[in-house]
Amino acid sequence: MVPLLYYFYRIYCKKRKEAALKFSTLSIVKEASTTNRNKRGIKFRAHLPFIILIIAMALIIVGLADPMIPLKRAKEGVNVVLAIDDSGSMQATDYQPTRLEAAKDAAETLIKSLKPKDNVGIVIFESGATTASYLTPFKDKAIEKLEGIEPRTGRTALGDGLALAIDMATSIPNKKKVVILLSDGVNNAGVVSPQEAIQFAKANRVQVYTVGLGSEKPVVIGYDFFGNPQYAELDEQTLKTIAADTGGKYYKSVNEKTLDEIYARISGHIKREWEDTSIKDWFFIATFIMLLVEMYIIYGKYRVVV
Repeated sequence: MVPLLYYFYRIYCKKRKEAALKFSTLSIVKEASTTNRNKRGIKFRAHLPFIILIIAMALIIVGLADPMIPLKRAKEGVNVVLAIDDSGSMQATDYQPTRLEAAKDAAETLIKSLKPKDNVGIVIFESGATTASYLTPFKDKAIEKLEGIEPRTGRTALGDGLALAIDMATSIPNKKKVVILLSDGVNNAGVVSPQEAIQFAKANRVQVYTVGLGSEKPVVIGYDFFGNPQYAELDEQTLKTIAADTGGKYYKSVNEKTLDEIYARISGHIKREWEDTSIKDWFFIATFIMLLVEMYIIYGKYRVVV
């Protein structure tokens, strides 16, 4: 292509010269002859616009090819929803200071580890499920809402909590949607069963990581009418099934230290779509600058007539 352009350019230059000689005055010809010693420099400057044009065209072609450099960046963020059990058993003190406070501390650490493009939301559940923080890219706002979660005394509507978290995860269009479900009990309240919530997650391609809060020893969470102690029960099998059926993973926590470690691992497991950084804009900007230079050479103070 370049040789063809050069061929037509030479024809154009030849016709320009013939026209210039035909209509020029004697004084112009004399002036041209007196500057013969600068002929080489003038000749180069005369052809400079064509050279710049060729470079600009090459830059455009490269830019249209959308060149990339191996500098990875997240293609898009991830919708992350934390579903936190807030039933009465979460007030147990086998985690310091309580199970709920330990869960909030671990959740805050995870939120801070999320990428700028990620969205985060919080759902809490006991006898029912409610939104603590709507899905948002503003991590500080979510942390503020997290800190305001207070302990409750209800039962455990695990299915309701999971269903609401899944619904929230899909509220902002995104290819990657993750729910992190934390519970220390058994589904014994609510209207949505864990099995129904699993189907809901699969239909919406939501990946669910589950965290079971337990203890190395039996934990008393209250007493019945006859004074008999009531122990915390953890339904690990349901949590394992939820994780396995949705492409997530189940983790068992036994104290606040292992809980922090689990949330750190989950943060590392959240997969994002990465892409190379495009530099096509650099080439388009360079093309614009080259064309400005060409216009200055042709029409500017030091223009040269070919």
